[in-house]
Amino acid sequence: MNINYKMSFVALAGLVLAGCADTDIDYVAVDKPQSIAELEYLDAYGALKDYVDRSTHPVFRLGTGVGAQDYVDGKLPFRVTNANFDMMTAGNAMKYGSIVGDNGEMNFSLVEKFVEAAKASGMEIYGHTLCWHEQQNVKYLNKLIADQEIEVDPDQKEEKIDAKKDYKNDSKFPYFVMGYEPQIINGILTVPEYPGDWYQFFVMDGLSFKEGQAYRVTARLKGSQEGELNVQLGNWGALQEAKMKIPADWEEVTIDLNPQTVETGFCVFQPGTYPGKLEIEWVQVSHLQTPVMEVGVPLIANGDADKGQSANVISRVPGSPDTPAKVVDDPAGTGKVYASSYNDSPAEAWDSQLFITSDTPLEAGTKIHVKFRYKATDARNIDTQAHGKPGDYHYWQFIGTLNATTEWQDHEYTGTISAEQAGSGGCSSIAFNLSSAPSAGTFYIDDVVFEKLVSSNTKPLTPEEKESILTAEMERWVKGMMEATAGEVKAWDVVNEAISGGPWGQRYDLQHAATTDDPSNKFFWQDYLGDNFARVPVKFARQYFAEYGGNPEELKLFINDYNLESDWDDNQKLKSLISWIEQWESDGETKIDGIGTQMHVSYHLNPATQQSKEKHIEKMFELMAATGKLVRITELDMGLVDENGNAVKTENVTLEQHKKMAEHYKWIISKYFEKVPQAQQFGICQWAQTDSPEGSGWRAGEPIGLWNTNYQRKPQYGGFADGLKGNAAAPAAAPAAAPEAAPAK
Repeated sequence: MNINYKMSFVALAGLVLAGCADTDIDYVAVDKPQSIAELEYLDAYGALKDYVDRSTHPVFRLGTGVGAQDYVDGKLPFRVTNANFDMMTAGNAMKYGSIVGDNGEMNFSLVEKFVEAAKASGMEIYGHTLCWHEQQNVKYLNKLIADQEIEVDPDQKEEKIDAKKDYKNDSKFPYFVMGYEPQIINGILTVPEYPGDWYQFFVMDGLSFKEGQAYRVTARLKGSQEGELNVQLGNWGALQEAKMKIPADWEEVTIDLNPQTVETGFCVFQPGTYPGKLEIEWVQVSHLQTPVMEVGVPLIANGDADKGQSANVISRVPGSPDTPAKVVDDPAGTGKVYASSYNDSPAEAWDSQLFITSDTPLEAGTKIHVKFRYKATDARNIDTQAHGKPGDYHYWQFIGTLNATTEWQDHEYTGTISAEQAGSGGCSSIAFNLSSAPSAGTFYIDDVVFEKLVSSNTKPLTPEEKESILTAEMERWVKGMMEATAGEVKAWDVVNEAISGGPWGQRYDLQHAATTDDPSNKFFWQDYLGDNFARVPVKFARQYFAEYGGNPEELKLFINDYNLESDWDDNQKLKSLISWIEQWESDGETKIDGIGTQMHVSYHLNPATQQSKEKHIEKMFELMAATGKLVRITELDMGLVDENGNAVKTENVTLEQHKKMAEHYKWIISKYFEKVPQAQQFGICQWAQTDSPEGSGWRAGEPIGLWNTNYQRKPQYGGFADGLKGNAAAPAAAPAAAPEAAPAK
């Protein structure tokens, strides 16, 4: 009989499956439906980790994803994890955003409990993750690299009023009453007589603050006698306090408070034991700030060649593509400088050019400041032009003519970009026409400043300053994590999901804020750390793992990414990742131990699609194995996709389709063992233990688990076990036969 078993059997399985039930539900005897006979084979399987041959796979760990709090609390995932796996990965608890607060404070309490619980159970933890652009505390990180107020003499600072409240238009106390309501008499907030030493009242509400900014409160007030009151500013979660004098005649009184730690709040007066009549005409909140002045906003990176290659200093030679100008040693011994060659028989002065380019096109009316030092191997006049992009000419003699000699000279220009210089798309480049005489040679330039001038009381940090700040923050973060884990977590995703999906046809770029769909909730460390993006966390992980009790020989650091098995680009993302790893390791110091592949795969009911997917999974394992590095499937789970390319929800999956998914699990795991040499087989992690509930943030409603949501085994459990074992046979010692009325346990 060809019976179409829908996933309703999962709900039924809680009552009818025997050994395949991994919960502690009491035995319940029921009649055995016809479908159960096809599922009873799952009873014969043991725990998953028992299928790993440790003699032939000595470095292999079988892993799973688990909620750290669930594990610490000893809930069902704790028991299933310990029974079936060697290693576990916390879903979110070990990520930057879960630990670092808005004020930068780090709370590792859950991590420490997780490590202690794992140690007590004999489980290993795979750390996830040290450096990622997702699940970061974006607010705190952006605050670290925000524009900084210009430093001036405190006496030069100006007072800016943020809010002011007078009561002349009020007839009744305008705020929430806290046990006592002041009166409004002739536009004056009045406490006509002493109501008791407990009283307090709002004088302002709905205030906005800048975190880290110190504020002052000023009031025009008087009392029937001299005294003082307590002033509170902020909100109930974080209040700044100071004492304010009460004069016997009308007077403006000011107090200064500490920097705010909240964004919104109020101001409360607490007269306390002051016994007299109190009158308040107005209250204001203000702060001191640097006067607005003209400041420079950098438009290029690494104008000083000693700091490394700049993509904004470009050479153009006829017949050759534009390339970054060479960084060379100055023959005069002043350090590294930029060099660009020029022709010996030019047809035009612009046959050879050097460009200084801005990443941001500058519109007409923008004021700029340009400064650099320069020389050449022979004397020559060098004209300058305004361009859009290099080659897109706009204007002649842009920042003046350079009279180059063989000695270093300084050139400085300040001016406003005209409509002609900006052109239709904005001015992005300054061109230097080098071939102005019939001789070959080299033009040298260095210490380049190209900036726009704006009126502000803050100044952006330079790229170098941001890199330094964020390198220090990465060190603080990694050090804190290594201290909290105390050498017990010996394998890590040191960098997660670094590679983008393009450009097609060449090595893929790193992911960047400029190319993401929603940069608002992501923080791309690579935008600031550049080529050192992966080297920095690797360096600090090795340093502090050893410092806090770890054996350096045991530490394994992985670069982890998804879509490495991609068939649509012939595994180009993996090829790109391998190329990036080679680049990061080219410094001779950085060592990356392994590559992790997130296999959030699906079984495709379209045979041609499924065949293509399988082909590129095999190719992925081959490419990873060829690196000689450890290979780990870091996040394996599986959905189902119908013939039309649509994901199939759990309740619509037939028993036959579950078994196809089980076979695909077996195939994937078998190919891992076949294609990856034993010494490189670090392990496989089944990311989702159970199917995903509707409303979940991960593959909602999909059949991605080895267990259903009630922790009954599914056919996929058997396929996974078969892949580990290497064949479809049940364990040698199968449990006793189930009774006719199959119990659930």
